[in-house]
Amino acid sequence: MKFMKLGTRPDSFYTEAATRTVISNVPGNIVIRIDNVSYLLHKFQLLPKCGLLQHLCPDMGDSNIATIELHDVPGGAEAFELCAKFCYGMTVNISAHNLVLALCAAKFLRMTEAVEKGNLVLKLEAFLHSCILVGWKDSIVTLQNTVKLPDWSENLGIVRKCIDSIVEKILTPHSKVSWSYTYTRPGYTKKNNQSVPKDWWTEDLSDLDIELFRCIILAVRSTYILPPQLIGEALHVYACRWLPDTSKAKLSENKITQSKEDLENSRQILEKIVSMIPSDRGSVSVGFLLRLLNMSNYLAVSSTTKSEIIRRSSLQFEEARVSDLLFPSQSTSSAHFYDVDSVVAVLECLRALWRRQYSGAAENTHFLTYIRKVGKLIDSYLRVVVMDINMPVPKVIQLAEALPDIARPNHDDLYKAINMYLKEHPDISKADKKRLCQILDCQKLSSEVRAHAVKNERLPLRTVVQVLFFDQEKGSKVTSFTPTAKQLISVKKQAAVTSDNHGKLKPELDDGVGVDREVRERKALSESSERDEHRTKRAADVKLPVERERKDDRSEFDVKSVKSNKIKELKSDSKRMVSKGSRSDHGGEQRQIKR
Repeated sequence: MKFMKLGTRPDSFYTEAATRTVISNVPGNIVIRIDNVSYLLHKFQLLPKCGLLQHLCPDMGDSNIATIELHDVPGGAEAFELCAKFCYGMTVNISAHNLVLALCAAKFLRMTEAVEKGNLVLKLEAFLHSCILVGWKDSIVTLQNTVKLPDWSENLGIVRKCIDSIVEKILTPHSKVSWSYTYTRPGYTKKNNQSVPKDWWTEDLSDLDIELFRCIILAVRSTYILPPQLIGEALHVYACRWLPDTSKAKLSENKITQSKEDLENSRQILEKIVSMIPSDRGSVSVGFLLRLLNMSNYLAVSSTTKSEIIRRSSLQFEEARVSDLLFPSQSTSSAHFYDVDSVVAVLECLRALWRRQYSGAAENTHFLTYIRKVGKLIDSYLRVVVMDINMPVPKVIQLAEALPDIARPNHDDLYKAINMYLKEHPDISKADKKRLCQILDCQKLSSEVRAHAVKNERLPLRTVVQVLFFDQEKGSKVTSFTPTAKQLISVKKQAAVTSDNHGKLKPELDDGVGVDREVRERKALSESSERDEHRTKRAADVKLPVERERKDDRSEFDVKSVKSNKIKELKSDSKRMVSKGSRSDHGGEQRQIKR
């Protein structure tokens, strides 16, 4: 950082009885009061260089002490003392840190060439143009210090000159950058002959006030020289520098400890960052947008800003990763950790946006590819959030149903998420379990998943029956649990909910009895299915020789049956003959007796 040294005499200012004075053999004859500080100085040192003091105290040779009130001097006592030391010829070091104060105070005191040649204003302006504006970091530090005196700095043109200098350097091709800059990104080590990163300027620029930063970004954007991604990277670096980090823990619990001023300042920064995001798709990452969305809940930004973040996030949602969605909820009313509501809001905006832009979205190839990538992302996200012990069933259902049906060509991943939720939440009610499993489409399950589902004791019996029916209809060869139609009908009858004459559902009289009955039904169903499975396996092992043997047995059986039929006919005939003969003999005996 460059500096300018003025004067050669040592600094002899000191404080005595709450008054700043100078070591001298001549008593002071002018008192300058600035705020709560008083200066006892000498007219013959100040008046020749200060046009304002000449106007306020024209009699330089008067030995009487003159008192002047200068409460409105820009920069206060600190800036005035710099000018006073210059008048005494004392050593003063001017740099980017105090140039603004000294220049504004010198202008206020009218320390110009019209008063005396080689005055302070000329020297400070020369230093500004020849050293400060030429350097990169000097321009940024000087611009940063204009915040202390915004009106004076604007009127003197310091702000505009610094911004023009900074923008000019940003637009310089990065291969021609030769000045020093700050670049402390992880994994980056500057080496000899290494090319300058394209975003070399973003980190130093993040030290500026939001209004000054906004002026530079808008000026750079208006040239259309830099790609939108570089503008987005500058916004990302600035947000990391000034906005609270909401990616690791809830901040809503510590919100009381933060002052209203800090929260309001952060809210303004967030809203202005969102307004500066280039309209080009991909100018910022979707992970950055989702982080801004999470922070907007914490800072309670305007609904317009929040809607804009949601809209931009929905356009790039397919690029997100699961880690981009795992931010904590900033709501004080929610007991669960993850911010599911924000993800649902983005999905709902996505559905509405594509519904407006694409009539017949189901037939649109681009939309199908996009929405199915989102479907895989949400199912993976579900498998993480269901591990939260405080995650309620309605939130899981809301998240799963936020996607259209075409987003999931199969429900295997959704089944895994539901199974994990049932495993982590064994105490949920039977009604919640049924509601959760109703979002599952059993027809979209693969054979392997159906094989797991029918043996899954966590699922309601009704869901198991549905899986069995669809498995029977598809004739799955992978599933080892394929009951017969009679078993399915019997189980369905057992699992059917009783209803009255008006079709209203009758509540269970005893939950414990219902649970025991369901266990017995599952057990009976399993045993019958195992017997059928055993029969099926035995039948599968029987080959052609067995069939031939069966044919021989059938033919032999036919011969035997014919022979046995003939024998039976002969026996019956003989019986009839015997019966007739016996009856005739008995009649003859009777006639002989009568005779």
